[in-house]
Order: sequence, then C-alpha cells, then structure tokens
Amino acid sequence: MMSNWDAWIGREDIRHDHVEPAAAKRWLATLDRAAPSDSSVPQAYHWCLCLPDAPTAILGADGHPVREDSDDSFLPPIPLPRRMWAASKVEFLAPLRPGQSVIRSARVVSITEKQGGTGKLVFAEVAHETHGDGELAVHEMQSIVFREPAPAGAPPAPPPPGDGSFDTSDWDAHRMLVPSEALLFRYSALTFNSHRIHYDLPYATQEEGYRGLVVHGPLAATLLLDLAARHFGDNALTRFDFRGTSPAICGEDLHLVLRGSGDAVELGAFARDGRPVMAATASV
Repeated sequence: MMSNWDAWIGREDIRHDHVEPAAAKRWLATLDRAAPSDSSVPQAYHWCLCLPDAPTAILGADGHPVREDSDDSFLPPIPLPRRMWAASKVEFLAPLRPGQSVIRSARVVSITEKQGGTGKLVFAEVAHETHGDGELAVHEMQSIVFREPAPAGAPPAPPPPGDGSFDTSDWDAHRMLVPSEALLFRYSALTFNSHRIHYDLPYATQEEGYRGLVVHGPLAATLLLDLAARHFGDNALTRFDFRGTSPAICGEDLHLVLRGSGDAVELGAFARDGRPVMAATASV
C-alpha cells in the first residue's frame, strides 16, 4: 500500500447554495435546449451546485486543489498525478427548481488501491446527498480514480479514429454532436472545474498524454441525460448509472444513443469509429 488512508474515511464536506434562475438559464444555453415546461431544472444540473471554491493560489499543476496531509484536506495526498471522474450511481428523488435553497453533503466512503493494466490506481468512493429546500433531491455515489503518469514514449490516448463507423440501427434514439472548445469552456465555467486537460492543449497532450483536449466525463454524462430528457421527457429518470470507458476528444464526432424502457434503459456514448466512450443504464 502507498499509505494508510483510514483517517480520511468518513470525512464530510457540507456546502450551501441556491438554484439561481440566471445560472440555470446559462446551463440551458450551454446545452442548446429550452427550459422544462414544469419550471424545474434538468437532471444533471446538480453538478453545478455547491461547488468547491479553493483559492487559485492552492491549485496544483493539473489545476485541481493540492491534496495535503491535513485535517482540512477532504481527500488524502494520493501521490498519483492523473485524476478522472470514473463513474457515478445517481438516484433522482425530486426535481430541483429555481429559487430553492440547496445543501449538499459529501462523505468519503472508501479509498482503495488497485493494480491496473497501466499501473497503480487509487479509487476514492464519495457519497453525495443534495437537498432542495430540505427535501432529498439527488443521492449519488461517485468514483474518482487517480492514475500514474503516462509512460514515456506511450502513444497518445485514445488511439486515432479507425476506418469503421458507429452503427446506430439498434438504438431507439440517436444524436450526434461535435464537442467544441466553447462547449468545454462553458461546462468548465458552469462547474468551476479548472482541470487543465479540458482547456490547456499543450498540457493535455504533453503532460498527460492525451491526443487532444478531453471532454469532461460529467459533460458526456450530462449529454446522455439530455438525450434521455429529449426522448422520455424532463426529469423522467429515477436512476442513472454511468461509467467512463475511454476519453472523448474535443472536435471529434460523439454519438449519443439510447434504447429500452422502464427499468431497462441502456445509454452510451461512442466515437465516430464505434470506440466506446461511456456506458450507462437508467430507470424511467
């Protein structure tokens, strides 16, 4: 083991916020969509609330706050430089609405070291509860993974698109879009995310070994939730579980798809050549 991180298990972070109507409008503008007819905000908007507010002076080389061995550090000083939001299991219990007072509690559930195909990995499982006006609206179990540096001389990730093309014929709903630099910038601003892989091309390619700017994992998940809203209606899902499988790259085709109904909804994001980017399941 790298270290004993038992002292961090159970640590909590509680934040307060409001669902600001102007901020919700900017969210809708970012996704090129209209507001829900019932005056609620779309599912996934909770990722814009109760955001970390670390001063710029304490950000590390990757743009995230430096993790320290202190009582003030929510996560331990895991000595692995690359960080990804790998997966989430989300329960939607009540819609959020403009004007609501919001409280979000985050609690460290587990920290586990594993050996992967690319080296050591550390997974942090964090439970989030988001309340709107005192009512539990969203429960989420979030998985964050920390990884070793990209090996010297390794080819950029993900590999360049192949000659194949993604087959949409087996899916009930399909949307193709090309995530742009402007979309990534707006999403970073909405979520106060300063991770440099999403806006600093030299850093993303030269320091972390990606082939281009990386589309945020939660942005890909947000786009899948938006597809579900277009197909089933706003705030129709009661459960949404997603897992990132490979990076989506800015400026490249991203296919969003959905099939099924009831408790057996399957969603996915795929690159132009069919490379899986994100897998998800949901309940309506």
